Amino acid sequence: MTDIIKFNNVENKVITLRNQQVILDSDVAELYDVKTKEINQAVKNNPDKFPEGYIFQLDDTEFNILRSKFLTTNLSKTRFLPKRS
Repeated sequence: MTDIIKFNNVENKVITLRNQQVILDSDVAELYDVKTKEINQAVKNNPDKFPEGYIFQLDDTEFNILRSKFLTTNLSKTRFLPKRS
């Protein structure tokens, strides 16, 4: 990747969930210009690189709240509940 990720681009992706500031896997993928599947695969293949509790999967209620709150097209098309980091 030759472009530097700007702080404002990251800051705009941060949301509060479970009283924590988090970034959804789809937004991490967008920041790195890769597919969400690739981000999740990298996390799955390298569990030792992430501290316990660093990644969690949203439940149905959280997902529905996010979908209605942000009206994000990415969320409406997903087949899997987003993960956060």
